[in-house]
Amino acid sequence: MSLKHTLALIKSESKSTYQFGFYQMYSSSNEVIRDCPPFFKVYKDGRVERYFVTQPVPAGLDLTTGVQTKDVVISPAAKARIFMPQSTTPGQKLPLLVHYHGGGFSIGSAFDTVTYKVVAPLVKQANIVVVSIDYRLAPEHPLPIAHYDSWVGLQWVASHANGQGPEPWLNDNADPSRVFLAGESAGANIAHFVAVQAGATKLVGLKIRGMLIVHPYFGTREPNNNELDKYVCPTNTEFDNDPIVNPAADPKLKEMACERVIVLVAEEDGFRNRGEAYYETLAKSGWRGKVEFFETKGEGHCFHVVIDNHNTEVLKNKMVDFINKDI
Repeated sequence: MSLKHTLALIKSESKSTYQFGFYQMYSSSNEVIRDCPPFFKVYKDGRVERYFVTQPVPAGLDLTTGVQTKDVVISPAAKARIFMPQSTTPGQKLPLLVHYHGGGFSIGSAFDTVTYKVVAPLVKQANIVVVSIDYRLAPEHPLPIAHYDSWVGLQWVASHANGQGPEPWLNDNADPSRVFLAGESAGANIAHFVAVQAGATKLVGLKIRGMLIVHPYFGTREPNNNELDKYVCPTNTEFDNDPIVNPAADPKLKEMACERVIVLVAEEDGFRNRGEAYYETLAKSGWRGKVEFFETKGEGHCFHVVIDNHNTEVLKNKMVDFINKDI
């Protein structure tokens, strides 16, 4: 589906909760019509129940980590949390990382414990400012709504490039000439999407130096019985023609606004081969940047958000080194 049709779908949405016509049942039934563990289930009457609800972290100063946070409203649909080191030098602008959380496009938040665990160490160790974009979730808001919200978020960040944006923390502390994009799992998919949009539209104000694609969640040509794949994007009918699930299908891929990319995968991740396929696609796409590949042995999908071990530290250090390499 083209971006033009994508935006038309989104702008035509008149309710805060999107429902498919054939699921608009008015009975109070407990019958489950779609089950997508570990993310959500949908009942016959249209109710959505999530298996896992992430816990929020209050905004403010965390004396333990030395990271301070602030929540902002980007648009009626999109919000964000800004992360910044507690101690900054007056007049010094820090590199800026724009982050997109994972969760199968259907769970998670920029304001929860998972995002804090991923982002706070980067803020502290790399000495950067992070803006984590909070987008609307499927299935109430099916794809590509999350991608649209995320693109609006990056445009909002770009509005601070001249130091006259709506958020003082970004005007005073973020360097628009040293910008990175990052996301894990579904968030990596979104980070890629906004990077392509930034290049194709020639987004003004930001110089995107690098992108971190962590355990990415893309589609596959292989026979797929994954209910989540089928349900969060009802407009997707053919893998080969949908650039959201298949970057190789995007004629704008070579225009991606990014100088360097690192693709990070985990050996025991069920999506590991999809990440490698993305790396290979990017390497032969005609895009003029540099792409590198890093694999963590013996670990599964997004292991670093649930456990702390040697491999977690190695992965975090790899991400910090990628950012600092350009500073």
